[in-house]
This record gives sequence, structure tokens and C-alpha cells, in this order.
Amino acid sequence: MSLTPEARTTIDQTWNDQVVPALVEYVAIPNVSPAYERNWVALGHMDRATEMFRSWAAARDIPGMTVEVVQLEGRTPVLLIEIPATQGAHSSAPAALLYGHLDKQPEMEGWAEGKGPWTPVLEDGRLFGRGGADDGYAMFASLTAIEAVHQSGGSHRRLVVLIEASEESGSPDLPAYIEHLAVRLGDIDFVVCLDSGCADYDHLWVTTSLRGVIGGTLSVEILEEGVHSGSASGVVPSSFRILRQLLDRVEDAETGEVLVSECQATVSESRLAQIAASAESVGGAFESFPFVAGAGPVDGSIVELILNRTWRPTLSIVGFDGAPAPGLAGNVLRPRTRAQLSVRLPPTVDPDVAMAALERTLLDDPPYGASVTFTDAEGGPGWAAPELDPWLVDSLDRAGRSHFGVPAQFMGEGGSIPFMGMLGERFPAAQFVITGVLGPGSNAHGPNEFLDLSMGRRLTACVAELLMDHADVEQDG
Repeated sequence: MSLTPEARTTIDQTWNDQVVPALVEYVAIPNVSPAYERNWVALGHMDRATEMFRSWAAARDIPGMTVEVVQLEGRTPVLLIEIPATQGAHSSAPAALLYGHLDKQPEMEGWAEGKGPWTPVLEDGRLFGRGGADDGYAMFASLTAIEAVHQSGGSHRRLVVLIEASEESGSPDLPAYIEHLAVRLGDIDFVVCLDSGCADYDHLWVTTSLRGVIGGTLSVEILEEGVHSGSASGVVPSSFRILRQLLDRVEDAETGEVLVSECQATVSESRLAQIAASAESVGGAFESFPFVAGAGPVDGSIVELILNRTWRPTLSIVGFDGAPAPGLAGNVLRPRTRAQLSVRLPPTVDPDVAMAALERTLLDDPPYGASVTFTDAEGGPGWAAPELDPWLVDSLDRAGRSHFGVPAQFMGEGGSIPFMGMLGERFPAAQFVITGVLGPGSNAHGPNEFLDLSMGRRLTACVAELLMDHADVEQDG
């Protein structure tokens, strides 16, 4: 079943008159995820954002809906919204789950003049600021889509909207809530997650895989205190050079290839075919990265770059200390150097196995007998989507054609959503639609992050149609 023209118009009006103002208010709240703000409880920003979401949801005119903030002791809250099946849908059939989060990444430097992480700016059909696209819009889009189903006279099964508040920290609190709410969640056979990306703003993009991640702090210590470089260099090895040697065990510095075999995976023929089919559309997304003048991507075809980003491991140094700023540096051999490592893993790699191999690679036989440690080690699994059922393939095709004018496209994503792995284990028969609005230039986690409002409106309409088609599967079967 398709949305009526009136329902489509209402989606646009709701976004313009209610969703965008709510997101403007949300962007202004600095509710940084607990991994980056240890005083989050005392600051109260998370509670403020959660209450804002709760009150907006509770005001919606959706029959039978209940809205509740659930908070276990010592954990971030979750917002649980339950909506009964419409009349005519099977009330005892498995439910659909719609997922999002309301915590945010930290500020990051480099915002354009007049913009900032907590300074919402509407410009050229886009809302700039932290968290609107990643992914505060998810709850507002989900409830607006459900309202559109009702306005069109369509049906949906029982629905659960779950909004968490620790996703940007790796969802450490979520497993406890999945257990705590197991009875209320019930059986689920369809999951819609709006926390992913899109290669352009002209298609409905469906995420077929997510990478896992492992990381920690690599520390090298060679001296008990700094010493004069003229006296010691050539005798005392630089702690930075030792760090480079250790990193060379993990990564080929020339090509970026990760050398730890336990971090590698084989790509299936079906995934390779999907990558080849999407390459033409995906290429523009790589061109949108903010390279400095004269710089560009690593060597390789678009297909190879997609594989690099989705099915091959990569090492990034995301933090560094032990060295003064250049203008403050003395001519001294520093006693220690520390680096924060982040290794993205192919979707099917076991993060525990990969972590153990990474630690062995870094810690065994340290150069010059230096003190080498790897601390704060954390990791999370990737996720590979199960094969789509025929009804969902058809539904995605119709939704894409209806609201974008072209069929849906499929691609893997380079980031991680830990919740997907958890749900895949708990509901192994469920179908997944992982999608989102993070397209070229949107720069999630970085400066000048934005939400493309047209993409949000069209994605909302697609979700409504998917929910109606999901209800029809039960009615037909």
C-alpha cells in the first residue's frame, strides 16, 4: 500500500512546522555521550534531551501509544514507545522495532564561522549542528511515519520505538536494557534503524553491513624522565620511533593494509556484486571529503575504495599525547609517547579474536626492552545483513521509486552500530532495514555536521510504506 497524497503533504508540513523546530532545540543541548563526558549526570544535558524527546512523543496523536523513560541504576536512560497494532493487523504477530539514539559526539574543532556544535543553523535546506543527523531525527521521523500510516488508512503491526543514550560510547548500557525489557519488546521480525548513511541524496540507501571496531591506548616508555637530545640521541632510542616500529607491525605505512591476519575477512560474491552495482553512485561521496588543495583519496578504483571502507580493516590514530605543542617543545628526548588506536574490522570478524591478536602483535618482544602497554582496550562486533525476503526487496524498490524516483540502492558502511549485532543475535530471523541521512558532506562526528531536510522528509515517507508492507506480509500469510 502507498501513502496517500494527503499523507505525503502532512509529512512535509510536520517536518517544517514541528520536527525542524524540535531538532533546532535538540541541537542546542550539549548532551555528549558518557565516554566523552564523565560528568554527564551532574550536567543534566542527557536528562534534558530525554525529557524533550519524551514530551514531544507524548503529544503525538497516535492511538494507544505509550511513552516511557526507563532508567536502570547507574546507566543512561532509554525512551521506550509502544504502539499497538492497527485494527485489521494481527495483534499477536511479531512486532517491528524502530531504533535511534539521542547522545552525541563531542564538539570537535574547525566549525565554519557562525556555526558550532550547539549552534543550530538552518541554511540551504540543511540543519547544521551536532546530532541532528546522527541521529536525533530518528524518533521524530519514526513517529511522523507512523502518523502517515494512520492518515493513509494503512495498517501496521505492533510497533516499538527504542531511543537509547549511549550509542556514541559503543552502547555499553544497551545489553542491560535489552534483557530488562525483553518481555515488553516481545518477538520482533522487522528492524528499522535510521542511524546510517547514504552515498547521495538522490536514492533510498540500504546498509548491507557495518564494520566492527577494536581499539585502545598504546603507550611506549623508554626513560624515567626527559633528557637532553644532544647528549642522548643516538644512544637512547626515541619513544616515538619505537611507537612507529610497533605500528609498522600492524599496518603497512605505504599502503594502509592491516597486517594482522586475524583482522582480515573474505568478501562473498553477492557482496562484491552489490558493490559493483552501486559504484557509480557511491563515487561522488568520496569526492565530498574535505581534502586540502591538491590532496585526494588513496589509490584505487571506486570498487576498491568501497572495499577499503566496508570490508577491509583499517588503522587510525585518533589521539596522541606525551609531546608538547611545537611552539613549547624543548630540545629533549621525551620519556614516553602514547597513541589512541582505532582499528575498524570487517563485518564478520570476531572482535575478541582480533583484539587478542592485536595485543600480541604490539606487546611481544618490545624494541630495546621498552615498557610497552596497551590499555583501555575496547571493541565491538560488526554486522552483516541477512538476505532480504522477497517482500522487503519489493517494498524497498517501490518506496525508492515512489519517493526518490529511482530504485533503492545497497551498500556497506564503514562505521559501527553495536545494537545491530545485539539484535541480530536475539532475533536471528528478523529482517533489517538500516538506512539514514548521513550523505556527502554531512560529516558526522566532525565539524559542520548537517542534516539534509529533504532527505529526512523522503526517508520518513519510505519508512511509512515499509511499515504498511510489513503488516501485509502477515495478512497474506
